[in-house]
Amino acid sequence: MSGRIRRLVIATHNRKKAGEMVTILARRFPDLSILTLADFSGAPEPDETGDTYAENATIKAESAARFTQEWCLADDAGLEIDALPGELGHWSKRFAGEETPFSEKMRLVLERMTDVPEAERSARFRCCVALSAPGATGPAIVFEDTCEGRIAQNPSGSGGFGYDPIFWLPQLGCTMADLTADQKHAVSHRGKVLKSVGDWIAMNNGSVKEPVP
Repeated sequence: MSGRIRRLVIATHNRKKAGEMVTILARRFPDLSILTLADFSGAPEPDETGDTYAENATIKAESAARFTQEWCLADDAGLEIDALPGELGHWSKRFAGEETPFSEKMRLVLERMTDVPEAERSARFRCCVALSAPGATGPAIVFEDTCEGRIAQNPSGSGGFGYDPIFWLPQLGCTMADLTADQKHAVSHRGKVLKSVGDWIAMNNGSVKEPVP
């Protein structure tokens, strides 16, 4: 896969997720034109029928690349809880029903874990990002990273989105939702994986650029 990237489409209709991804990449690549599916009327949102994060991210990236004829980036992420094996993961958005608000999803998770001791509350956010060339003319490139933590006893914080208020970061002594946006981008699964994406874009565009702190 080659060709200088001048325009990049974030292939999601999720405004908060798109906002994070645009912020992270725009800081590193101020000359890169970054769009979202909201900029393309009628852009489809394909069903996430994959069995893995990578498959779902690829489905979304390739669908957008065929529709927009632009370089497209899509992610799939989830919360993996060791005490609840197989219950969330790449099904995290659909846990307890896709239309169920995250406040209720988190309440159910904490209810299920009422008697789980602190030492057994380990969890991680995992994120896969797929980058597809215009028209999806070749296989998507997939990047993956994680953020390790624990499930908090109670929700805390108003930042971020999704399960952030119950994801405790022991090294920082707070939840993901307690962090500022910049602090979150520095440690989160999405921030880490987009650093790898940025490294690839910088190399592909012929000028290695260091990420903005």
